[in-house]
Amino acid sequence: MENQHRSIKGYRELSEDEIALMNEVKQAGASLGAIIDTLQSLESIDKRWLAIGRTELQQGLMAVTRSIAKPDFF
Repeated sequence: MENQHRSIKGYRELSEDEIALMNEVKQAGASLGAIIDTLQSLESIDKRWLAIGRTELQQGLMAVTRSIAKPDFF
């Protein structure tokens, strides 16, 4: 379905600049995810701290994404 976000309450149209920023954040997240995946395969890595780092990075990227999208809901 085209333009699905228009049917979801709380979302708005993004400008071209906002879309470009969102895509940049998403790309940075993909790059960070790949680094985390590489680290996960190493025996010498403290897996507990890596898991904490993964979660904190995910939360940070989501916060940055929300700062751009500015949803009008909790």
